[in-house]
Amino acid sequence: MFYIGVDLGTSAVKLLLMDQDGKIEKIVSKEYPLSFPNPGWSEQNPGDWYEQSIAGLKELLESVDKSQVAGISFGGQMHGLVILDENDEVIRPAILWNDGRTTKETDYLNQVIGKEKLSEYTANIAFAGFTAPKILWVKENEPENFKRIQKIMLPKDYLAYKLSGSFCCDYSDASGMLLLDVKNKRWSQEMIDICGISLEQLPKLYESYEVVGEIKPDLAAELGLAGHVKVIAGAGDNAAAAVGTGTVGDGMCNISLGTSGTIFIASDTFGVDENNALHSFAHANGGYHLMGVMLSAASCNKWWMEEILKSKDFAGEQAEIGELGENNVYFLPYLMGERSPHNDPGARAAFVGMTMDSTRADMYQAVLEGVAFGIRDSFEVAKKLGIHIERSKIAGGGAKSPLWKKIMANVLGIKIDMIASEEGPALGGAILAAVGCGEYSSVEEATDKMIQVVDTVEPDPELVEKYNAKYQEFVKIYPALRDR
Repeated sequence: MFYIGVDLGTSAVKLLLMDQDGKIEKIVSKEYPLSFPNPGWSEQNPGDWYEQSIAGLKELLESVDKSQVAGISFGGQMHGLVILDENDEVIRPAILWNDGRTTKETDYLNQVIGKEKLSEYTANIAFAGFTAPKILWVKENEPENFKRIQKIMLPKDYLAYKLSGSFCCDYSDASGMLLLDVKNKRWSQEMIDICGISLEQLPKLYESYEVVGEIKPDLAAELGLAGHVKVIAGAGDNAAAAVGTGTVGDGMCNISLGTSGTIFIASDTFGVDENNALHSFAHANGGYHLMGVMLSAASCNKWWMEEILKSKDFAGEQAEIGELGENNVYFLPYLMGERSPHNDPGARAAFVGMTMDSTRADMYQAVLEGVAFGIRDSFEVAKKLGIHIERSKIAGGGAKSPLWKKIMANVLGIKIDMIASEEGPALGGAILAAVGCGEYSSVEEATDKMIQVVDTVEPDPELVEKYNAKYQEFVKIYPALRDR
């Protein structure tokens, strides 16, 4: 049998076809535009997601025995606000995860409602990228649109709705809305009241591996699929990526260097750090996880190379980088503000420490190191909780760089494992589809069979010591610039 995983990303949708043993048969990617209508804003048209997903599915299924396709599931960009009216029409462009317009609403939630109450209601505090502040922004700034809302959903769930007609969401993705009581896995009535919405406007909740419906008959016919192709709930992109890397056991860790950067720590039990510096979310395997999120990770690399250097020769530029641990140039990776652990949408990127002999290679090295230091900020919070991490898997576009993996291993002082396939959320979605269709009894059983570690980067003790000293300098820079 075949299973489809759909990774609804910020710049493109990636579709993956996998057989029951985890062999990847084909991958298709389709891009769509991203809009920045005002400084700090970030929007997309949900119709573009659907159109490109359908085009991608048609290409994915060319020359395939379509009768063997059993199910489809998703990993999707989190936190985005998609609102539909009574006719199931999209009311306004989706406000995305990396949108920073909700400073006023976020401050209201954290300071007036209070972080302690928010943590009690949802296990998290408000961040500008979360969905609840976006709802309050629409209520305040677009009251006519707010009155028209019949359905509130997340990006990947818009695809599920269009494919199956099921108004659904999974617990992992819902965890990032600031509307879910994460501990008890139910919508928070307190947050519903605060946002001025109703329970009926929110989707039905599922575990990530549960079936929510089937592809609509007319759409199945258009795609050439046999009847009864199951649609499985799927997960937020980070939880789906964790499934795709086999990070589903208690205490296991995964680092993702995608557009955003994350450190993801799986747990069998619910837990919250006292300052809510890390997100406390549900996991796609039915458990929980802690997660630190950087708003700009591989996007820093892309920005430096394509916007500043006007080059796409990533490997060539990295080859010019010299000895690690000796760079005196630092980079704050806050091109879109920052989430974990600073929770500051107004944070901005900066180069610090340049002299007349600083080189282009020094600056590029600082970009790669700055992202690694940013990941370490969240890593340090986890360590203070008593969590001991000796190794982590790595995924995302940045994981393709041997140099960046070496930097990451030594900045964190842990082993970095590479797996056979670095397809992240798309593979995680396909695995969830296989579990939902009964191919495996659990997410753990599926990942144990499918995910293989093929290489490991070991930290060098001498370099770890040098980076420990560099990190102590790095952590002084943001507070110094913030207070100016």
